[in-house]
Amino acid sequence: MSCKVDVLIVGGGLAGLTAALHLHKAGLEVILIEKDEFPHHKVCGEYISNEVLPYLKWLDIDIAALKPTNIKKFELTTLQQQRISTSLPLGGFGVSRYALDHFLYKKLIEKGIKVIIDTVNDISFQENQFTVTTQLENQFIAKQVIGAYGKRATLDKKLNRLFIAKKSHYLAVKGHYKGNFRDDLVALHNFKGGYCGVSKVENGIINICYLADYNSFKTYKNIETYQKEVLYQNTSLKKIFEETEPIFDAPLTISQVSFVKKSKVENHILMVGDTAGLIHPLCGNGMAMAIHSAKIASELLILFFAKKINSRMELENKYGKNWNKEFSGRIKMGNILSQLLRNDNIATLLFALLTKFPFLLTKIIKKTHGSKISIPL
Repeated sequence: MSCKVDVLIVGGGLAGLTAALHLHKAGLEVILIEKDEFPHHKVCGEYISNEVLPYLKWLDIDIAALKPTNIKKFELTTLQQQRISTSLPLGGFGVSRYALDHFLYKKLIEKGIKVIIDTVNDISFQENQFTVTTQLENQFIAKQVIGAYGKRATLDKKLNRLFIAKKSHYLAVKGHYKGNFRDDLVALHNFKGGYCGVSKVENGIINICYLADYNSFKTYKNIETYQKEVLYQNTSLKKIFEETEPIFDAPLTISQVSFVKKSKVENHILMVGDTAGLIHPLCGNGMAMAIHSAKIASELLILFFAKKINSRMELENKYGKNWNKEFSGRIKMGNILSQLLRNDNIATLLFALLTKFPFLLTKIIKKTHGSKISIPL
């Protein structure tokens, strides 16, 4: 198959699906290519800040239909059994990627947006247009391409993206569980070499997702042994694991999770979501950032197609500038927090400070989150 399109989106995660809905609403012809059939699970904390709600409503996305949990409280614990909690400034909601991505996918189908299940092999740019080829020998000619294919992919190597050559020592593990846990709480539990987030999603399901140091992890036989030997050292985590029952046959894992700086534009492709940059999961804001980045890219592309942005160079410069303005500070704070929490001594001192001055925890949370997203004009 060969066809022409205004915008081709590579990747059907939150950022890609959101961008497709936004651009279609503006009257642009969009095709989205996703390598996996819907629905499917993804390694993710599955908590979304309420900052995205006005934008989702504008896109005609009724999150309430998924029956998400309403999350208002945050709790942090350490290996030394220190515990601190606070109310979340904006609050958020818990919903699984399995449910949310599928819900958005069905929205695309309802609106007549073409979704193709295939794997992109190559993207080239010549004579002011993109040629995209796929594993199933499809070919597309697009005026613009959006990269929304996640944390890392073979495509990154083909595009010679600099971050892909830097080895990462992070491993992410996620599972769904049955058991008792507060509906309104998202908890972050520190352990040696990492941290674990726990919160509820729809249907009373508990999502447990943690980031671990791979060099530490690989000294153990398997995930179960690692959890018992390392995560259980935090008694709060031990209690959660012992009092819940896994739903998955085995946890989902992803290795080489990289938090190094990524280019926002590569070979004229606008990168959105995790493809553009990844905030540490401890901040609990990656899903909201993915959605917001799709909005930024979509609004600029609409201006570009309306010839209110005069050149591709201007488009790309504005996108990089707007992305950095909105997210670079959050990512920097996430990196700092991750380094602090991975050092037991510093983490203890940080907890002492936060216990004495609890308002500081609210300020830190605000530094990793944005204000409610304004509705597009």
